[in-house]
Amino acid sequence: MALSISSEADQVIFEDILGGRKVILNRPKKMNTLNYETIRRMYEQLKIYESDPTIKIVILKAYGKAFCAGGDVTSAVNLAAFGHWSFVMSFYCKQFSLDYLLATYKKPMVSILDGSVMGGGVGISIHSTFRIVTENTIFAMPEASIGLFPDVGASYFLSRLPGFFGEYIGLTGVRLDGAEMLALGLGTHYIPSKNLQSMEKAIEKMVASSDAISVATMSMVINKFAQEVNVKPGSVTDRLKMINQCFSGETCEEILSSLERLSMQVQEKWINHAITSMKTASPICLKIFLKTIREGRSTHIEQCLGTEYIALSHILRKTVSNDFYEGARAMLIEKDKKPQWGPPKLEKVSDQMVAQCFSRSFSVDDDWLPLRLPPRFDETNDRRSKL
Repeated sequence: MALSISSEADQVIFEDILGGRKVILNRPKKMNTLNYETIRRMYEQLKIYESDPTIKIVILKAYGKAFCAGGDVTSAVNLAAFGHWSFVMSFYCKQFSLDYLLATYKKPMVSILDGSVMGGGVGISIHSTFRIVTENTIFAMPEASIGLFPDVGASYFLSRLPGFFGEYIGLTGVRLDGAEMLALGLGTHYIPSKNLQSMEKAIEKMVASSDAISVATMSMVINKFAQEVNVKPGSVTDRLKMINQCFSGETCEEILSSLERLSMQVQEKWINHAITSMKTASPICLKIFLKTIREGRSTHIEQCLGTEYIALSHILRKTVSNDFYEGARAMLIEKDKKPQWGPPKLEKVSDQMVAQCFSRSFSVDDDWLPLRLPPRFDETNDRRSKL
């Protein structure tokens, strides 16, 4: 029987199992969004688990209907409102450090994604050895709709999806179900929600009875509960050729024009959704994301996080736009759903403005420092090539 070492009131719970640990997100009323305290405690405990020879596996899961709907943006906005913009960067610095730790984690991890997994929730789970999806799973990176851009290493893991599907996900905020995640490699196993408890017990039994475990052995256990599943007819995962045709464009303007031309030739909902999403999202954030994902294809995870951190700093600092604060106001706080983006259109966002968002030139009194990720281990021995 698992022994809880934290009270149920805690926002993240750490449970002992024989030979392993469970990390359980416990903010169900907040869709398990990540705040500073949750991230800090996860980072500290996961570091300990990684170096503990008695711990052979870590299971990451959540209580409630959502796995994790992302970072707690409202709290970040409030922090910026009552203090210096760089205060918020302490949150993102800790979050990116956690993402990097999990991207290079030395021990097998099982993430159980039984519900919404978005933004920051993707960042903490996407690099797990096993990513279990269910009929309840909903995946999305909708940051551009609230004045941000897909970060938490998205320029790394989205750029490694088939063709230009990563551009499609990040520029439109499209939602994918568990079967679609499996088809794209975002998930590793599809298990009906009703069978998850049995799967966990089987994993616990296997870990408790073995001195050492291998990924292959774990796969055998998980496969006993996994099901083959096909995407629904008309799924966007079956539209890769058209997606590549449109989203391979060099600029956001070219991508949008390609979608509009395609919409006159083919009547499919995903095309109209993509057009509407791009036209209503923050123009500068779309352009920032396109630049990061294109560069991310040829760089490692720590470099991707570092670049994203710089751009995020400029967004929070309002270097060229107020879109982060305006998006939070319109979509999360006042909820009028009518953000007034600045600049308001893609063609109004110049290359110079985008380039400025990747500049390291911050004034001394900004109290800003570049992201300093802790040293890990030789890249030839890490686990960066899963996606």
